[in-house]
Amino acid sequence: MRMYYEVHGSGEPLVLLHGAFSAIGTSFGALLPHLAESRQVVALEFQGHGRTADIHRPLSSELLADDVAGVLEHLGIPKADVFGYSLGADVAFHLALKRPERVRKLVLAAFSYAAHGLHPGLSDGFENLRPEHLAGSPFHEEYLRLAPRPGDFAELVEKVSAFSRDVRDFTADDVRSLAAPALVVIGDSDIVRPEHAVELFRLLGGGVVGDQAGLPASRLAVLPGTTHVTLVHRAEWLASMVADFLD
Repeated sequence: MRMYYEVHGSGEPLVLLHGAFSAIGTSFGALLPHLAESRQVVALEFQGHGRTADIHRPLSSELLADDVAGVLEHLGIPKADVFGYSLGADVAFHLALKRPERVRKLVLAAFSYAAHGLHPGLSDGFENLRPEHLAGSPFHEEYLRLAPRPGDFAELVEKVSAFSRDVRDFTADDVRSLAAPALVVIGDSDIVRPEHAVELFRLLGGGVVGDQAGLPASRLAVLPGTTHVTLVHRAEWLASMVADFLD
């Protein structure tokens, strides 16, 4: 597979991993310039997304995490911070579990470590998704503009739908075993339930009285007035939170 990536800015490396059906622009177009002011930002496009053509294998977070590790090796980056959004957050989590030596800190935006973390009924919607449901959407228009084979969109929808049907839940022990500190981010009207984000934060060592116990290594941010789609559009908020956490 010939995997598309971009490198912006200079400094400590930060890898950006986009959401399903998206590419660098729709997931990080507003945020990337802010992050690149102080870091070397490496933005990738997954198998079948954006300018990376599909290949004959299923979509899985394990395989996509291996792809990310391959790009880091190709670029000579032994260790990096990783910011994953939605599908990208799942891939980032897999990478941190499988290749902990590659990940310094994590930003997990709109991440659910198990199906119960999503609002009821959402999984069914993803599993039953059809190409016509996305026709004319910004995701579809971006795909038609960027994809090496624009006619493959229906196959991408089927693969994402299959991914949603076959996705494996992580366990609480998986979360506790994570070596990298994580900044957990959701919108207050996201697809992830706020209670789940708090549960995830507690498993990562959060939810303590900081004045007595000290601040935990991981952090939680709930952005007000923010949906799943608009989460990554809150560029200045996110950039300030991410920079403070990573620094």
